[in-house]
Amino acid sequence: MLALIFASKYLRIMEARRDVFQAIADPTRRAIIGMIAKEPVNVNTIAEQFDVSRQAVSLHLKILAECGLLTMKQQGRERICEAKLEKLNEVNEWIAQYKQFWEARLDKLEMYLAKIQKK
Repeated sequence: MLALIFASKYLRIMEARRDVFQAIADPTRRAIIGMIAKEPVNVNTIAEQFDVSRQAVSLHLKILAECGLLTMKQQGRERICEAKLEKLNEVNEWIAQYKQFWEARLDKLEMYLAKIQKK
């Protein structure tokens, strides 16, 4: 029972703090982003690509929409998902700082190895 209480509180906290990093943390959501990045796709087509329930796919789509990575438009009886990938710039900027850090470290290592190789 205690685990259930903890899990429900944890899920509410996670819902309140959804961001682009949470969106890309799940491989299914990354695959959905890949699908809709190419062209807008209807919800049924997305759901057919995954071995999970339609409710699970709907939850993934809801999270992606809340994180600003997709919009859903009603076209007749279909809901069409369209990618809004500008928010991924947040991820790129976060990664860029570590890329610079590691490039500098590797440059130093390269200079050190060249120095000891000359000896």
